[in-house]
Amino acid sequence: MLVSYLGDNFVSKSGKAKLLLASALFLFSSLAWGLDDETQEAKNEGMRLWGLSEWIKMQPYLEQAAAEGDVESMYYLGEANRLLDRGLSQDAMDWYLQAAEHDDPFAMLRLWGGGACSAGDYCPEDAEGWREKTLDEQLPRAKNGDAEAMLALYYIYGALDDSDEGNEWLEKAAEAGNPEAQDRLAKMIQDGHGFYWSEESRLDASEELARQAANQGYVPAMRTLSSMLGKQGKEEESWEWEAKASKSGMLDARLGIAWCYLNPDSFQEFGGEQCLVEKDPIKGWAILYAMREEAGDHYPKNLMERNRDLLTYEQRQKAEALAEDEWLNHGPPLSKFPPRYGF
Repeated sequence: MLVSYLGDNFVSKSGKAKLLLASALFLFSSLAWGLDDETQEAKNEGMRLWGLSEWIKMQPYLEQAAAEGDVESMYYLGEANRLLDRGLSQDAMDWYLQAAEHDDPFAMLRLWGGGACSAGDYCPEDAEGWREKTLDEQLPRAKNGDAEAMLALYYIYGALDDSDEGNEWLEKAAEAGNPEAQDRLAKMIQDGHGFYWSEESRLDASEELARQAANQGYVPAMRTLSSMLGKQGKEEESWEWEAKASKSGMLDARLGIAWCYLNPDSFQEFGGEQCLVEKDPIKGWAILYAMREEAGDHYPKNLMERNRDLLTYEQRQKAEALAEDEWLNHGPPLSKFPPRYGF
């Protein structure tokens, strides 16, 4: 792991800052170029593993990118350690502090939420606290039209117990075309946010936002839209979006598609939507086999074990060959698409 540090803006109340090598500071403050191919490949692998909740395996890869000053990698290394340690451990704080040095708003919110200032005695020198510092940095950017900053303000004002102001910025981010904001706002409207004259108008508004995000390729919104359409009885279009989410790498959607091919009756018994494909156990087994091999997820494994008797040994062999040809490591990597700023 890189040496942890506090930049000039981050000091403890006691005045004892953590040591920083001058060379590291120079490295992190002079990033005029992007990552080289080898480092970018390492980051991509780290982010793939992050998408599968492989919080230990991902770290060596993202550490390579963080060593070259990649702020996103610093933040997700903080996330991995926080989740592994179930709180703001020293390792998590070290990474968040490095990301915060480069103005990452979510790293600052993690530092605030974990009590880095009050309990750990690591506070920003130029602000009352981490919430206030990230507000001071993100608000001007949002006012200048930065949709990412608008979305950050939704979370920042939430931390400041001003949800009304936060929701206004979320709406502005959605209007500015930020797909993550559109998806979140769509779900909030569906759950009762805002005033609408009728339930139909509420559904229309939430569906339109989810559709805007999905059409931009934001995969979680594809799943949101599929669910909304299914609840409205629009089964065919719902299935189309579920299939698009699966093709885009969403693990849960891929599992549902595979289950429908393998054993549609069982899928619906467990609360799934109507399967709009013909039963094809070999294809279903092939998809599940590819998922298990690529992602190591226990859900495909369990489903395969429960339905093993649906196929003969020869059929399973045929399915596994099909998986190698058409499914395994074909297309975008499988992911749970965890939120950037989640639990």
